[in-house]
Amino acid sequence: MDYNVHTPQQLAQALRSQRNSKRLTQKAAGAPVGLLPKTVSALESSPERSSVESLFKLLSTLELELVLRPKSSDTDQPTSPEW
Repeated sequence: MDYNVHTPQQLAQALRSQRNSKRLTQKAAGAPVGLLPKTVSALESSPERSSVESLFKLLSTLELELVLRPKSSDTDQPTSPEW
């Protein structure tokens, strides 16, 4: 499943959704990459306060990748970041 993420809140929801779909607890998701459950919790609640390194570790364990591409001209996308 692809997630279009435009805000930190959408990132938090996408991370939580992927973890839940894999039936992982925050502890189980963080353990393989050395993240504490409180770090996973922070990424799932306020990712803007977390480090990029922690984000990439969690993306790895959730088998997700970060893809950057130019925005489309889709009318339902915000014109500027909301963060």
